[in-house]
Amino acid sequence: MTTQPQAPVAVTPPLPTRRNAELFLLGFAALITTVALLLVEANQEQGLGWDLAQYTVAYLALFAGAHLAVRRFAPYADPLLLPLVALLNGLGLVMIHRLDLAEGETTSQGLGGTANQQMLWTLVGVLGFSAVVIFLRDHRMLARYGYLCGLTGLILLAIPAILPRSLSEQNGAKIWIQFPGFSIQPAEFSKILLLIFFAAVLVSKRSLFTSAGTHVLGMDLPRPRDLAPLLAAWIASIAVMVFEKDLGTSLLLYASFLVMVYIATERFSWVVLGLALFAVGSVAAYFLFDHVRDRVQAWRDPFADPDGAGYQMMQSLFSFATGGIFGTGLGNGQPGTVPAASTDFIIAAIGEELGLVGLAAVLMIYTIIIIRGLRTAIAVRDSFGKLLAGGLATTLAIQLFIVVGGVTKLIPLTGLTTPWMSYGGSSLVANYVLLAILVRISHAARRPIGTGPLPIAPIASAGTEVIAKI
Repeated sequence: MTTQPQAPVAVTPPLPTRRNAELFLLGFAALITTVALLLVEANQEQGLGWDLAQYTVAYLALFAGAHLAVRRFAPYADPLLLPLVALLNGLGLVMIHRLDLAEGETTSQGLGGTANQQMLWTLVGVLGFSAVVIFLRDHRMLARYGYLCGLTGLILLAIPAILPRSLSEQNGAKIWIQFPGFSIQPAEFSKILLLIFFAAVLVSKRSLFTSAGTHVLGMDLPRPRDLAPLLAAWIASIAVMVFEKDLGTSLLLYASFLVMVYIATERFSWVVLGLALFAVGSVAAYFLFDHVRDRVQAWRDPFADPDGAGYQMMQSLFSFATGGIFGTGLGNGQPGTVPAASTDFIIAAIGEELGLVGLAAVLMIYTIIIIRGLRTAIAVRDSFGKLLAGGLATTLAIQLFIVVGGVTKLIPLTGLTTPWMSYGGSSLVANYVLLAILVRISHAARRPIGTGPLPIAPIASAGTEVIAKI
């Protein structure tokens, strides 16, 4: 008896459905953003003029252009990534506009103040996203320039430390490069370059990280001569904390390195050693440097100095308490009472006006982006892509934990911004570049076997034996 051959099982939706679903979700994100903006205008008793309609049309046109770039050059990419980020960006614009109204920076109909500047940075960010999607035809090309990316990332990270205070310091932190009319935070771009470097090194030097040394307490410790990369990452993070007073970037880069090493080796001993070094460095920094000690003391008891170091944290906690479960409603709260609400503390403003339910929804959007990034890391076929996608996704998770943990008093404040929501051009543009790389890797992971390009470099086409489970 002969049997008819079975049709292949469709693992993913057909190509047109996937891209059409992305377009539909982008429209839904634009609808939510428009409704949120109208609620703010109505509750703040602002007039509804044509300026708001123009901004809505500009928002739609901008992300429609990004969608066309993905549809043409990365047609197999994950259809959720761009719409979710567009929604976060839109809600961030609405909240920044709300804070402008609270501070009296908007005196006419439409956006104004920092919201108008953020809209311009959104334009730059989306254009950068489209450029990466178009010109980075294969993510494995980045592996060729791993060491160059690492050197460039370290230089960008070090520039603010060597510049005069007048050109690099704001609010006590030397993390800026100030130009006439604007400033950039190079650590945001350094983060991406160093992740590319970490991924390239972990693939090309995998024997160094997987070599076993002494067996202690059920763990295979690395050999002492193999600890140089870990010590270098630790020293670099301590240098950022000491010379630039940037606790957030120091913690983010070091934690991202540890996570990527663990993904590549599955050896918990690297994490244990890394955390031990971090604990030693943190204790030493607490006793040696005043700015670290002040941050920790303000975290432990913000009410001890209610008009000074603890004021910002106190106002943040009051905002969450005022918002309660369902929030005061967009435009009905007092988020302007929190210093730096549009940058470091935009999560507190969201917690006040949208409440616990709204804040949980925003965090769920971030969680979906992170999960989709990790799924991309699992699906892509080359080790470099696996490590890079896993690193990008876990870095977003770590940054979100640091931001939300600091604002809610779970951990000391670090000064990091909330990706795609906080005001700031450097953060917005850098995170759109990060998203573009993740979209490009997602395209490679979902592309049918046999339709992609041939391996372009030995490091990029290495097998997946380094990543045993992911």
